[in-house]
Amino acid sequence: MYEFLKYEVRHAMTADPIAIGPNAKLREVQELFETRDFNGVPVVDAQRRLLGILTKFDLLKAFSFDSQMMAPHYDEIMERTAESVMTRNPVSVDPRLPLSRLLQKLVEMRTKSLPVVEEGLLVGIIAREDVLKALRHATVTHEIPAHQDSQS
Repeated sequence: MYEFLKYEVRHAMTADPIAIGPNAKLREVQELFETRDFNGVPVVDAQRRLLGILTKFDLLKAFSFDSQMMAPHYDEIMERTAESVMTRNPVSVDPRLPLSRLLQKLVEMRTKSLPVVEEGLLVGIIAREDVLKALRHATVTHEIPAHQDSQS
């Protein structure tokens, strides 16, 4: 377990994750969620600057009933853009954050994953599964895993 304390987010993250642009249609996002079994996807601009994150929960919120619309029209809502329902300014982490601190943050926030941002650009995504895998790796190998990102 001691080795785990040496691990940083960059050692366990998925580098260069799939991301969508702000103009992606919700229909495309729903398909991505179904085919990749994602719970959320980062929303980035052309330079991969993180603009937001769109989760299944955000997608569900797009269908919320209100006094104006008792039954939202599925096809109309699915034509809306990611930008219209995404969570703006999401919590993100630095690739050099110790995994032990990330673990605490994930537990406190009760979130499944967080975008990894370096100098404003999306460089990875880190999920609960990644942290659990790193914990297991630390107890089995007693060494820091090789960088998974393309920048090492």
